[in-house]
Amino acid sequence: MFDKLLFPIDNSRETSHALPLVADMAQRYQSQVYLLSVLDDAELGPEQAQQARQNIQTLLKQTESGLHQIGLGNVKSEYREGKVPFVICDMADELEIDLIIMGCRGLSLSGQGRDDSVSNRVINLSPCPVLVVP
Repeated sequence: MFDKLLFPIDNSRETSHALPLVADMAQRYQSQVYLLSVLDDAELGPEQAQQARQNIQTLLKQTESGLHQIGLGNVKSEYREGKVPFVICDMADELEIDLIIMGCRGLSLSGQGRDDSVSNRVINLSPCPVLVVP
């Protein structure tokens, strides 16, 4: 039913709340899990952006390792740059993802979308179902 799961991650508390559900769903349905972390560096200086990239790589490695430790072997990590909700939905479309599981809050949007959450934008743009974990 859910052969491919997409789990967008950041350093938020909500991401950590969603992780056990992702693990449970992946084990239950023997799903391929795609971890995705997106950097929107539009408002960052070069040094800040470089530090953010390093932090993202560390986060992806730690999360993937944690999922491997509980017995999930079918996990892939992806780092991309751009507007977070659009990148999430583009990846879901490219990989023909069956379900996106994400925290209800995360890194907020910048610019015009400041009042709209990433999860809300993903729900409205996604090519597949989205499960938002509070």
